Formats: sequence, structure tokens, C-alpha cells
Amino acid sequence: MLLLGTAALALVPAAARAQGVLDAGGMTFRDFAVADRGSSFNKIDPMIGSGAVPTQARILSIDNDGGFARIRFDAIRIEVAMPLGWQANEDWERGVGFSSDKRFRLIVWRVDFAYEGVNDAEHYAATKTGAIKARKPGIQAQARKLSDGSFLIVYQNVPAAPGDAETRVVFDLVVPRPGKPKEGALMTLGVAARDSDHGLKLMALLKSKLKVDW
Repeated sequence: MLLLGTAALALVPAAARAQGVLDAGGMTFRDFAVADRGSSFNKIDPMIGSGAVPTQARILSIDNDGGFARIRFDAIRIEVAMPLGWQANEDWERGVGFSSDKRFRLIVWRVDFAYEGVNDAEHYAATKTGAIKARKPGIQAQARKLSDGSFLIVYQNVPAAPGDAETRVVFDLVVPRPGKPKEGALMTLGVAARDSDHGLKLMALLKSKLKVDW
């Protein structure tokens, strides 16, 4: 099992360290939401980049009391819950969600581990952390296995992108397909460094409602 280093481990709640789970610590989607009854999801703001033409992701339902919308990325057959006040786009290979101020940014993908040159989710997590640290030595990257077989990777000291005011922390959740270890899904959440604790709790909420049509 891969273990988080001391610095990265400090980001993880005690319950997660002890039990291999992610814990929202009593927070809910309402703590991250804007009470706009889902109107933000009718907007298109091209965050995908790289020449892709984004389209609006499909809204399955709005839970005003819960503070989230259920979003379907049809191209990758994955459903996620996002806080109200966010936006959600997709292209042919990934889904993207982000808060109105873009401090919180989410990307969801499918992963073919064989295509990536690795054996399974654990090998992917180990290889990716090693590659990131080799390419950008200033980034701290560590991974740990969760009790359900998924892997959480934490990247600290990630350089700010254009428009960001500070360095960032990025969380990867690598989810293997049950019974088919060569396939998986990847959910990446990037947050401003000052939001690292809230970002981890939001990842716990996102994970709890993630649905993959394998």
C-alpha cells in the first residue's frame, strides 16, 4: 500500500487516516453552494481548453435542500453531484465542473490503465506520483489506498495557473472498475492552497455520490 507522507497526511482527517475512508467532517454540499436553484448550470464558460469545444453537461436533478445538482457527463457515462452555483461542461473525453470564482475545479475522466502502461489502479497511483515529482520537484505527491479499493493522491505546492492568486492543492481519486482492474475512473479536484482542508472534505462529498456506468 502507498502511504501519504507527513506533509500530505496532515491534510487528511483523523478518521480517514485510521480507517482508510474520506470523511466530510460534518460538512455538506450546502457549505459550498450558492442558493440559486441550479440556474448556474445553464451557463457555458469554456474551462476545458486545449481546442476542445465544450457543451453543457446534462442536469439530472436539482436538490435545493441538499445544496447540489446531479450532473451526467454523457460522453464518459459518469454522474456526479456538484454544489449549486457551479457550472458543468463536457467534451468527448472528460467532464469539467467549477465554482463561480474558479477556486474549486473538478475534472472527471475514464482511465484505461493498460493504455497508460500500468497494471491497475495502485500501479497508476504510484507511477503518476513518481512522474509528477520527477517532472516538477517542487510538488509533493503522495497516495494512499482507501478501504473500498480506490486511491487518494494528494499533490501539494502545485503552481498557480493563469488567473490563480496562489499555489494549489490537487486531489486525485482513482476508482478501479469492479472485476476489471484494467479499467477505472479518475476524479480530480483542484483547490486554492488556503482551501485544502475544505477541498478534502468536498472530495469526500463528491466521492459519496459518484456513479460510474461501467
